[in-house]
Amino acid sequence: MALSLSPPLPLSAGQMTDLIHTEKELVQSLKEYILAEESKLAAVKSWANKLDSLTQVSSSDPEGFLAHPVNAYKLMKRLHTEWSQLESLVLQDPSEGFISNISTHRPFFPDQEDEKGAAKALMRLQDTYQLDSESFSRGKLPDSGHQRAGANLRYFEQLLSKQLTEVKQSELTSFEEPIQIGTYARPKDHLPEREVYEALCRGEGVQMTEKRRSGLFCRYHDGNRNPRLLLRPMMEEDEWDSPRIVRYLNALSHDEIETIKQLAKPNLARATVRDPKTGVLTTANYRVSKSAWLEGEDDPVVARVNQRIEDITGLTVRTAELLQVANYGVGGQYEPHFDFSRKDEPDAFKRLGTGNRVATFLNYMSDVEAGGATVFPDFGAAIRPKKGTAVFWYNLFSSGEGDYRTRHAACPVLVGNKWVSNKWIHERGQEFRRPCGLTPGN
Repeated sequence: MALSLSPPLPLSAGQMTDLIHTEKELVQSLKEYILAEESKLAAVKSWANKLDSLTQVSSSDPEGFLAHPVNAYKLMKRLHTEWSQLESLVLQDPSEGFISNISTHRPFFPDQEDEKGAAKALMRLQDTYQLDSESFSRGKLPDSGHQRAGANLRYFEQLLSKQLTEVKQSELTSFEEPIQIGTYARPKDHLPEREVYEALCRGEGVQMTEKRRSGLFCRYHDGNRNPRLLLRPMMEEDEWDSPRIVRYLNALSHDEIETIKQLAKPNLARATVRDPKTGVLTTANYRVSKSAWLEGEDDPVVARVNQRIEDITGLTVRTAELLQVANYGVGGQYEPHFDFSRKDEPDAFKRLGTGNRVATFLNYMSDVEAGGATVFPDFGAAIRPKKGTAVFWYNLFSSGEGDYRTRHAACPVLVGNKWVSNKWIHERGQEFRRPCGLTPGN
């Protein structure tokens, strides 16, 4: 599969948060500049009033005024000293602090490509979730079944309405006019399952019947009597029956999540995929997020999470890839893809020397208020992110053959902030660990 050129990528949600704090700091700096200018202007006005009064008297009878020696001295002093002081006051530039502050932050401002990326993200959301163009361009989002999302939407819409009424009519133009984001055309690399994928993202077309659902269970999982899980087993829930996908509750604590996010933030960069022909990591237009890779040596929390994944799955992580942390900004997504390499891609993981990706362990590190589901178009599954939980599935059968049903996607984030981390577990070292019963059709 050839990789096409990557489109502009919107900033990650974490970077956008930093920009909010930056803008708040700049507004405060701007206010301080205004106060300084007002203070300077008040001082100049005071000088002007004082000098105006003096000149009114002196100019009415110049000779009589100068006949008094004190008046003559004061005129000399004013012109030699005080007018120089006034000149210095007028030449003072209170904007230096503000200009310095904005210059410091400017390298971190979004550029034209960032703006284009954000616009494309809006169009992607509009297309995927079938949003009304007029309402969406004015910031109006559809009702959401998620209680918190609905509350947030109502809050921000009320806040926007209040702001509009408080701003003077002459200043309303930039608020009232709909955002001009252009027209949206489907990508040239049109996916055959795109309609199914987007329908699943909208919560439509999920194929789990009540009969099949009755066969899903929850249980305590001790990793085949793993000593670290015997006293505190994991809560395991079936998400799907065939292929089997399970969710683990309380897979990550809040503190662990925050530590992982803080470790990842300084290193977030455009998320990459492995070129199936060369095995080299590169960007692709179907993956829109920012990611970072963490080693076990980076922090005890990362090492602990890696060990927990091994304990839960029973698969060694010695040959696994590093823990990948991804943050999805506005419209961030990962279109349908396989985690494993196919027969026509024999060199995809050759450089790693650890075989194919046998399984995927995906940690959800945030709740997502609307959108952001993990969907499997082949069999119609949609798995919603839930902070602190993790989902796990096998990509390969025990024969080493790829399970093509596991082609999956990360839906665009409509409302909220999506953080995930994942571990791609490879074949090497699993020879006596993988379940023997993992055969096609199960």
